[in-house]
Amino acid sequence: MFASVTLDLPERLYQRLTKTAQATQRPLTEIILHALEMGSPPDWEDVPEEFQADLAALDSLDDAALWAIARQYRSVAELSRYDDLLDRNQAGGLSAAEKLELSNLRQAADAFMLRKAHAVVLLRWRGHLVPHP
Repeated sequence: MFASVTLDLPERLYQRLTKTAQATQRPLTEIILHALEMGSPPDWEDVPEEFQADLAALDSLDDAALWAIARQYRSVAELSRYDDLLDRNQAGGLSAAEKLELSNLRQAADAFMLRKAHAVVLLRWRGHLVPHP
């Protein structure tokens, strides 16, 4: 048994639900019912503004693309360089160029982890079992 309800949604929420329906190739009504039962898709507005657009774009990706992001790893060379710069920075031995490189690597690492975590949360919200690494 069903009851009909007319509901005015904020445009932002409507767009997120519509993108999810398109990405999962499921009817919008099914997505809305799922959202009501399970809560809404994970929000990205609590992260720093510089990362929000990238995370917002994940909402419209299909599950295969989200899985690809969730399974990504940083290269050993990049992690090694980051660790080296961190160690040398603590010792006070970085040039201005290396300080800038360290800052850029830190921002890239933050963006990578936020993107990966958001992809995992979206997959879980969409009903997938995502194992912990």
